[in-house]
Amino acid sequence: MNAADTAWIMVATALVLLMTLPGLALFYGGLVRARNVLSIFMQCFSIAALMSVLWLLFGYSIAFGDANGYWGGLGKFALLGITPDTLSGSIPEIVFFGFQMTFAIITPALIVGAFVERINYGFVMVFTGLWMLLIYAPVAHWIWGGGIMADGGIWGAVGTKDFAGGIVVHETAGLAALVLALMIGPRAKRTTPPHNPGMVAMGAGLLWVGWFGFNGGSELAADGVAGMAITVTHISAAAASLSWALWERIKFGRASMVGLVTGTIAGLASITPASGFVGPIEALVIGFAAGIICQEFVVLIREKLHVDDSLDVFAVHGVGGIFGTIMIAVFGHGSFVAQLGALAVVGVFTVAGSWVLAMLVRLVFPLRVSDEHETNGLDLSTHGERAYDMNS
Repeated sequence: MNAADTAWIMVATALVLLMTLPGLALFYGGLVRARNVLSIFMQCFSIAALMSVLWLLFGYSIAFGDANGYWGGLGKFALLGITPDTLSGSIPEIVFFGFQMTFAIITPALIVGAFVERINYGFVMVFTGLWMLLIYAPVAHWIWGGGIMADGGIWGAVGTKDFAGGIVVHETAGLAALVLALMIGPRAKRTTPPHNPGMVAMGAGLLWVGWFGFNGGSELAADGVAGMAITVTHISAAAASLSWALWERIKFGRASMVGLVTGTIAGLASITPASGFVGPIEALVIGFAAGIICQEFVVLIREKLHVDDSLDVFAVHGVGGIFGTIMIAVFGHGSFVAQLGALAVVGVFTVAGSWVLAMLVRLVFPLRVSDEHETNGLDLSTHGERAYDMNS
């Protein structure tokens, strides 16, 4: 065991959890109407709790077990046989388990942004739980767990390069979000502005800081690669923030604060797969391009395809993760065959699997709330609470 590596991954674990609680909850919560903000908090916190239990029981074993190249099996069910002295590389396996658990939390939580203000809470819980076990965990095994897409797998000696989750996290969450947005249909009111842009900015700031643990921690060591990963993460986020705002200014005559911080997230998502391979100038290029590309996909999805992916999960996370994954090969740090092949295989698997899961779950739990509940807001109609009581 290396004490420095262990200490850093423990800190990184806390940083990644910070991204969901409260970072993502605040970011998404500020973007919806005031009558739905508590439903976002409820979904994010509930997903964090549910994924933690499922990751302990089954998810970790499926993703990082050693049954075969397609799935990890159940040999590590409930961490049986793993003690404080059991190592994974240079750190205790229990620390590695905790770090990866935070990834299993935030990935399904990202999907929440696609169906806000109209989703049935029971559907969210059952779908995301099954999705993490049957979509996310197998993909994590294929790429990170020594599975079929790792070095020496189906792509040959040079396998898929995904340092911190461009494919495993962002492509899967983005595509699942797009599938559910198409299935559930648009909100009754799509043009209502964010109820609290300040909350959006606070959430984005927490995500930015937490992303240092997300990308820097993925080196699983306290070394120069981790330091570079943190640096390029910051540079990409900064460049995408500026390019998104500049592109807004050119197109619409003014730059918005919500746009600026959405650009921040686009830059963070785009650098994620490449953060362990590229340098600062390459990160600058990735971030600057991501701010424009992701913004154009927002326009394409919303205005041209008329899909109500409410908080732009696919356009920002999905497109950003895919773009960053391709740029690894463009900059010569990976194989085009392995990068594009993995994107295609995981993309088809995620779309088909997410659709099948959603169709099955909706047989038991309605996908969408009633028109009355949507009009009144999910906070009161589903949870019996208000975020703001002006009379108290």
